[in-house]
Amino acid sequence: MNPSTNLVERMTLPAYPRSAKYDPQWQIDTMMGPNVLWITEALTEVIDLQPGMRVLDLGCGMAASSIFLAKEFGVQVWATDLWVAATDNLTRIREANVEDRIFPIHAEAHALPYADGFFDAIVSMDAYQYFGTDALYAPKMAQLLKPGGQFGIVVPGLTHELPHGVPEHMTPYWETEFWCFHSAKWWRTHLERTGPFRIDHAEEIRDGVEHWQQWEAIWREVGKPAHYPDDDRGLAMLEDDLAHGPTLALVRVAGHRDER
Repeated sequence: MNPSTNLVERMTLPAYPRSAKYDPQWQIDTMMGPNVLWITEALTEVIDLQPGMRVLDLGCGMAASSIFLAKEFGVQVWATDLWVAATDNLTRIREANVEDRIFPIHAEAHALPYADGFFDAIVSMDAYQYFGTDALYAPKMAQLLKPGGQFGIVVPGLTHELPHGVPEHMTPYWETEFWCFHSAKWWRTHLERTGPFRIDHAEEIRDGVEHWQQWEAIWREVGKPAHYPDDDRGLAMLEDDLAHGPTLALVRVAGHRDER
């Protein structure tokens, strides 16, 4: 069996049949954390996207999630990111032949250049934790949704909150920014309390951390993308955490803006 065939097999998961259609090397080249196609597909299980909808992909990274949404669901996507240049994302969008459905935008999450009530849905993959824990953020972001519009995120999170500090097995890996990780229950309470949302789903993605660990093992074996840090601590952290419990989770939250 040649390595390319083996790579395809390892990246073909029964849980994510739509993602399995995409070139493995393309997925590796556009990675910025957990496999973004897998977590996007997991989110689409609990939101209802229809052709022609206007969707804000907030913190889209290299626009892989935006391309997936446009191709799989026929939606229009405003692929918005601060860290990745819009021009670079436009190149990827053109190569994917979805330039007519995706509009790359360079913007910061607190300064989004969109009209109130413009979007049918707002989604965010592995990004919302960086700005959305602020109690003042959800009401401003919700203004961009139509009444009844959908909202969904997938974030690295926790199986439970940590009132007594970091578990011993996690201390070698813990970074200050990890304190933006929270449990599904925390996210439900936070969003319903701070924004005009009705949360329909707040849960850990089944086998999410196992898939995350598998993904990191794969792309480290085949060669890390040039844009990613040369650091194997993430894989070791996931392996140690799985052996102890785990503490980490991939959390998906979905709901809609109240009809007010």
